[in-house]
Amino acid sequence: MTPQSQTLLIIGFVWPEPNSSAAGGRMLQLINEFQQQGFSITFASPAMDSDFMVDLATLNVDKKSISLNCSSFDIFVKELNPSAVLFDRFMIEEQFGWRVAENCPNAIRILDTEDLHCLRQARQKAFKANTEFTISDTLKEDVAKREIASILRCDLSLIISEFEIEVLKTTFKIDEKLLYYLPFLLETISKETFENLPPFEKRNGFIFIGNFLHEPNWNAVQYLKETIWPLLRKQLPEAELHIYGAYPSQKVMQLHQPKEGFHIKGRADDANEVVQNARIVLAPLRFGAGIKGKLIEAMQCGTPSITTTIGAESMQGNLPWNGFVTDDVNEFTNSAVQLYQDKKLWTAAQQNGIAIINQRYSKKRFENEFANQIEFLQSNLAQHRLDNFLGSLLQHHTLSSTKYMSRWIEEKNKRL
Repeated sequence: MTPQSQTLLIIGFVWPEPNSSAAGGRMLQLINEFQQQGFSITFASPAMDSDFMVDLATLNVDKKSISLNCSSFDIFVKELNPSAVLFDRFMIEEQFGWRVAENCPNAIRILDTEDLHCLRQARQKAFKANTEFTISDTLKEDVAKREIASILRCDLSLIISEFEIEVLKTTFKIDEKLLYYLPFLLETISKETFENLPPFEKRNGFIFIGNFLHEPNWNAVQYLKETIWPLLRKQLPEAELHIYGAYPSQKVMQLHQPKEGFHIKGRADDANEVVQNARIVLAPLRFGAGIKGKLIEAMQCGTPSITTTIGAESMQGNLPWNGFVTDDVNEFTNSAVQLYQDKKLWTAAQQNGIAIINQRYSKKRFENEFANQIEFLQSNLAQHRLDNFLGSLLQHHTLSSTKYMSRWIEEKNKRL
């Protein structure tokens, strides 16, 4: 086990908001994993504080506000002298990775990708252009060059989806020694927990939940409003759909139509409670990447879901889905109606979801192996970096455009 004296520095894109997004919940899972390995943790971010950020002190995590393009970070990181640094998304590695490499060369550099941004953006562009997406589209994205460079510069990248691991290995030819599959790390659902979930008869209505700062969620809500819900309501005229999500804009709130059974609720004070009281989660996601927190949450709450192939991507393995997966709008609607009315079918779908959580996302499956991987890296870091020649190439000064841009901005700011 890793000795207690070691320090992990997490540099966050934002302060964690576990009740606002799956990314916030994921970050808390990683904090817990590293603490179990014996790391003391400092969480630093250039982001503004938010009303919904978690109180890091309650997690025994030190909080540090840092600045972009400022050498004050160099002093801070040198004094902290972390044995490992975790970058929250590639944009943060671009900003701070070179500073960490210069000031703490022996610290392991780990990237948490959240999801592959180039995959999500390529799918979004193909959808909006009404063209068929192919994996090679990701190669055309400018963001892919930045994202892949960041992965290569790091010692290890945490990938949340098996499909994305495959894309990185086959499409981008990344050495698998630089990649590590680490999905959501969840508690198993015990028999007692399952028995305390609200039964079929006590649940009502449909629900969608998702952070509105995330474009795939906003698109899915538009699709529900304009296409799916009118068809569904014809078959279930008394049914209601409740839309929850953090940071709803005015354009989202304008979709609120109670007479049509379409309710925009905004942020949920307790996401688990509202999902547990719904009978079905609707998630018609038409682009995106990673694994979907809303669908994991549905399974944890014993709530069957209807989603698309992109929604369910890499989530179930060889296990049956906890509901239906379809990209056809009529099939989507009819499946939702059938699942809503058929208790036997609903109960079987619920059981499928519990099985997916317990067999694929139980943190017990991953904890020891992940700890061993970190320990192995620490013991073999010099050889690991020698083997990653492209990574060292990208650290070379001739390719460090972000570094010199940052230096230039810092000098410019001093003169203002």
